[in-house]
Amino acid sequence: MRPGGNRGWLLRLVIAFSCAQGAVSMARPAVSYRALALGADERAIGVIAGVYALLPLFAAVPLGRRTDHGRCAPLLPVGVVLIAGGCALSGTADSLTAMAAWSGVMGLGHLSFVIGAQSIVARQSAPHEQDRNFGHFTIGASLGQLVGPIAAGALIGGPDMAGTSALALLVAGGVAAVSFVSLWRIEHRTPPTSRTGQGERVPVHRILRTRGVPAGIFISLAVLSATDILTAYLPVVGEHRGIAPSAIGLLLSLRAAATIACRLVMTPMLRLLGRAALLTATCLPAALLCAAIALPVPVWGLAVMLAALGFCLGVGQPLSMTTVVQAAPDDARSTALALRLTGNRLGQVAAPAAAGLIAGVAGVAAPFVMLGALLLIASGLGLRQGRTAAGTAAAGSPARTGTAPELEERRTGHGRP
Repeated sequence: MRPGGNRGWLLRLVIAFSCAQGAVSMARPAVSYRALALGADERAIGVIAGVYALLPLFAAVPLGRRTDHGRCAPLLPVGVVLIAGGCALSGTADSLTAMAAWSGVMGLGHLSFVIGAQSIVARQSAPHEQDRNFGHFTIGASLGQLVGPIAAGALIGGPDMAGTSALALLVAGGVAAVSFVSLWRIEHRTPPTSRTGQGERVPVHRILRTRGVPAGIFISLAVLSATDILTAYLPVVGEHRGIAPSAIGLLLSLRAAATIACRLVMTPMLRLLGRAALLTATCLPAALLCAAIALPVPVWGLAVMLAALGFCLGVGQPLSMTTVVQAAPDDARSTALALRLTGNRLGQVAAPAAAGLIAGVAGVAAPFVMLGALLLIASGLGLRQGRTAAGTAAAGSPARTGTAPELEERRTGHGRP
C-alpha cells in the first residue's frame, strides 16, 4: 500500500499509544508520590525521574538503526510489555533504589514503543501528510496524558500514601496491557522504498549535521522537558502549597486537554503561519508561562496558566518530528527520529537532575524558571529556522524547503498523480 492510503492503521496506532501513554502518565506522578511516602526528598525525586530516561539514552540509536532496515511493528509489543512490567514492579518496590530501576525499565519500554510507532507514521505517510499524521499520532499521547493523571489523582490520597500510590502503579500496568488489543495490521508489509539494498548506514555525524535536524532535536528536547518536569514536579509543588493530589491530577489533565485542542486545530494554524513561525509563536509564550508557575498563584491561576501552556506545548512535538524526518536522508529516517528521542531522553536525564539540584537550593518552583529558559532558546531556534528556509528559497537552492508536495516531487523525481 502506498503512503497516504487507507489510514485505519493510524487510528489503531493512536488507540494503542493512548493506552501506553496513559499508563506512563498515570505512573509518573504515582512514582513521585510513592517515593515521597518512602522518604524521598526533592533531589531523590529528580534522580528517579532522570533514571526513567537513562536506559533509553543508550538504546535509542541502535533501535533506530534496526528499524531503518527492518520492520517497525515488533517494537510495539516489546514496549508494552516493558511499560506494564515497569509500572507493576514499581508498585511492589519497597526501596528508592528499586523504584528507580523499575522506572528505567518503564522508560525503555516507552522508548521502544515510540520509536516503532513514529517510524511507522514516517514510513506510511506521504510527505504532505506528515504534519497532519504526526499531529494525529501525538493526540494519542495527549489523550493518555489527559486520562492518566486524573486516574492517578483519583486513586492516590488519604493517610496511606504508599499503599494508594502502589495501587495506582498496578492499575497503570493493566492500562498498558490494554494496548495489545490495537496492535494488529498496523504496519504495511511492503518494504520501505528508502531501504538500501546493502543495508548501508548513514553516519550519525552526517545526520546531526543535516540542516534542520539539530534544531528539531533541541525544540523537541525543550518541549518534552517541560512536559516531563511538569508531570514529576507539580505533585511536589502541590505538597508544598497544600494542593490535594486529586487537584494536581486535574491540573495535569487540563494541560493535556489543551494540548489535544491545539493538535486538532494545528493544520489550519500551519496554513496560516507556516511551521517555523508557528513554532516560534508557541514556544515564546510557553517560556513565559513555565516561568510564571514559580509565582505563588492560587489554584485557579495555575489552571489558567496550565491550560494556556498545554496549548502552546502541543505544537512542538509533532512539528519537530516532521522537521527531522523531512531533513534527514531517506534511508536514515528512523535513526534520525531515534536521535531526536535520544535528545529527548538526554533532556529527561539532565533536566530532572538539574531541577532536583535547583529545587534543593532555590525551592520547588525554581525548576520551572529553568524550563522557561529552555523554551526561550527553542523559540529562537524556530525563528532562525524560518529565516534560513526563507533565505534558501530566495536563493533558489534545491534544499528541502518549500511545500510538502514540492518536497515529494523533489524526492521522487515526479509529481504525485
